[in-house]
Amino acid sequence: MPPSPLLHFGEASSSPNAAGRIRRVTSHPLRVVLPKAQRTSQGDYPAVEILVVEIETEAGIIGIGEGLARRGARGYAALVNEALAPRLIGQDVRDRRRLWRVMRGALTGRPGGQLVEAIAAIDIALWDIAGKIAGEPIHRLLGGMGRTHVKAYASSINWLDDATVEAEVAHALALGFREIKVKLGRPIKDAIARAALVRRLAPDALLGVDANWAYDVDEAISIGRALADLGYDFFEEPIAPHDRAGYRRLSQHLPMRLAAGESDYVAAEALISLEDRSLGMIQPDVTRSGGITETWRIAELAAVHHVAYAPHVGWSGAICVAASLHLAAAAETFRSFECMVYDNPLRDTLCTPLVGSALHLEEGQLAVPQAPGLGVTLDRAVLDAHRIS
Repeated sequence: MPPSPLLHFGEASSSPNAAGRIRRVTSHPLRVVLPKAQRTSQGDYPAVEILVVEIETEAGIIGIGEGLARRGARGYAALVNEALAPRLIGQDVRDRRRLWRVMRGALTGRPGGQLVEAIAAIDIALWDIAGKIAGEPIHRLLGGMGRTHVKAYASSINWLDDATVEAEVAHALALGFREIKVKLGRPIKDAIARAALVRRLAPDALLGVDANWAYDVDEAISIGRALADLGYDFFEEPIAPHDRAGYRRLSQHLPMRLAAGESDYVAAEALISLEDRSLGMIQPDVTRSGGITETWRIAELAAVHHVAYAPHVGWSGAICVAASLHLAAAAETFRSFECMVYDNPLRDTLCTPLVGSALHLEEGQLAVPQAPGLGVTLDRAVLDAHRIS
């Protein structure tokens, strides 16, 4: 019989360093059907899956983390249970960098994919514990920039019919957003018309576009020039993320900021686009990019190269939101926080207190958690209700 997706590993023997020794690792694959399906250029997304991991020390301190697992969350749980958790029992939770390397060694080949997304969940939980042991929020452990609030943009206006788009833009403006991101797709003439419509609906807002790889380079140049004429600020993932030469060409032909990075797994991948200055804004996702440890490396590299940093949140859960707020608060070149404006129970009800919600927007900004660690706690009833059996 294969192991259950919900599985406890332990127990390690007691020791004088119990506060920092890992006793148990528990994985929770979760799934929720969204109240309203989301649409991008890649298609419809009616449901969200994530992986939640809990780590408990011998002293009973519990940290929580989240990994990106949009499909097949049970597979991620099996990877944690079988390949990663056994390497962690009895280890000192404070050795986050060493443990990252230990987990990375579970599989050979280039770093990325399911392994690094699973590591992300564990790494975030380790940081949560570190903050609780230190009695400090994670953004303080990272050094901090003194931010108690961060600027936020509404994400995202769907690639749907005009009437729906008009209602979504009106909702974002009513919530108090001064920055809005719009999804675009094909055909090109419809994409340009949609961008013009949103500009008319929000004449004073800072606008950006997310194309989710919809175009080739020549198409992206045509649309990008139209966006620049309409006063759009950034163009996110216009082409496939691995087309580095394409991004270099776009950066040379478009008078606007290119954004990408949510598809990168590790800092070495992000470094390519930072070094050649093809990106004006990098957007790693903490639940994909190896957790806080590796995402912080990307944020630091962005600072070294004077490139704006804007954490990607997307279709994630509440733990991702909390971790991203801490990174945003601490990053030197932080620019704006992605605040999702559609209903998602895994984001809105999974943890208490609710953080990073559009409902809490004040003067275009969101508060940063100040309690130790992530500053949020799992709601067990919600966790149980959405666990994949």
